[in-house]
Amino acid sequence: MVNHDVTPGYDIASPDPAGTVASLRSLGYSLEAAVADLVDNSVSAGARRVDVVFSWDGRDSWVAVVDDGRGMDRDELVTAMRVAARGPSTDRTVHDLGRFGMGLKTASFSQAGRLTVSSRPAGGAITVRTWDLNVVAETGEWRLLHGADAGTREVLGRLEDGSESGTVVLWRSLHRFDLDGVVVDDAVVQRQFYVEMGRVEAHLAMVFGRFLSGRGRLELTVNGTSLTGWDPFLRTHPGVQRLPAEEIPVGSHSVRIEPYVLPHPKRLEKDADQAAGPAGWLDQQGFYVYRRDRLILAGDWLGIRTFRRDERYNLARIAVDVPAEADSDWAIDVRKSAAVPPVGVRRHLQRIGQRTRTLAAEVLSHRGRINARAHGAEFVYAWRVDKTDGRIRCRINREHPLVREVLRGGPDGAVDARALVRLLEETVPVAALRIMHDVDTADDPEPFLGAAPQEVTAVAERIYASLVHQGRTPHEAKQRLAVMSPFDQLDGFWRA
Repeated sequence: MVNHDVTPGYDIASPDPAGTVASLRSLGYSLEAAVADLVDNSVSAGARRVDVVFSWDGRDSWVAVVDDGRGMDRDELVTAMRVAARGPSTDRTVHDLGRFGMGLKTASFSQAGRLTVSSRPAGGAITVRTWDLNVVAETGEWRLLHGADAGTREVLGRLEDGSESGTVVLWRSLHRFDLDGVVVDDAVVQRQFYVEMGRVEAHLAMVFGRFLSGRGRLELTVNGTSLTGWDPFLRTHPGVQRLPAEEIPVGSHSVRIEPYVLPHPKRLEKDADQAAGPAGWLDQQGFYVYRRDRLILAGDWLGIRTFRRDERYNLARIAVDVPAEADSDWAIDVRKSAAVPPVGVRRHLQRIGQRTRTLAAEVLSHRGRINARAHGAEFVYAWRVDKTDGRIRCRINREHPLVREVLRGGPDGAVDARALVRLLEETVPVAALRIMHDVDTADDPEPFLGAAPQEVTAVAERIYASLVHQGRTPHEAKQRLAVMSPFDQLDGFWRA
């Protein structure tokens, strides 16, 4: 008989600090998402100005976020530096962009080995605390260090601007740059450092776009350059189609959904690249999920069935405003970069998304037809693309003057044929196919669909004759024809 330990009580199974830190480092933060998390804290602290600073110094390079918010006294700072100090159920102010109480630590640990925070409340003294991940790993204890080393104090002195209140968050020992072999005069690594800064600029302008354009609620700078908010919906452009907004009740809250169809890129002219967004037209289409005006998800179809990224829908962008009280319903993650819509709202998203996608495709298609007419009657495409009975057909236009000349077999037949081949290569109707193509591959063009068997054979015979003329034996010519598209999918004399 096996004896079981049934002694009442419990064990304290505290997580290993070094292992916990390693796990937090692996949450998948990008640099731009990590910096945005720090800016969230500044906004929550009532900051009117936030400065993000990147400083290159080889292995001693650093990144800082400086704000003029309320600041923290000693007890508040220690609480803020504690991992998961406040859970998602904690009551928060209407301006609080936090959720788990982990953003400062997880974002910082993902990027740096040392996190120093210097903060001062109005009328109070400056308090400084430091997490050094090497100390945590070596001691196996959550030792939150008082103050900072001499080098960090020197940097803080440059960043603290004498404001009545505010906070400085400083990252040192940056994981990607505090490496053997990285030196100050390494131009390649230095360039990469500032390329990453550029990505942060674009990301912050997008994520905090509403704050930056909303009556001066926030001034946000990166290395002294003031950011202008990026509006994915081009609300001020006269060519934007604003579809009716809807308020969808979800439990005790409601979600606001407002669809937009952007104008054709050719109407945007020099502004088209800016309108495309940081990730480009294809990756910026879809739903934009906002929480308290902070962008959580920028351009995503939210896993809705049959909704896939497709260039036909590049002009479809839909704003979705989710109340912070519904965070758990939308499964917003600790990085505030992912969301999953609840079942009750998915059918509405699908309905609104389908209508918006259809209108977006029509804008591109209509523009294409206008362009064709504008070229006049003399202009004829080398290709014709149409859709009949749910199937796309792509044909060479036999009325094109060069095609007619080749078919006529004039004296310059070889020259004309070479010119025609080049023309066909350069004018493959990709745009028309993108616009017409439906979901998946149900409407893919099918070779020789509806053609009489003798038509297929006539084409195959000419290819066969060409192969023989070029030196193949009849048997080799048939073998080659049998593996050539589309004859590899068809039956004929080449199978004999």
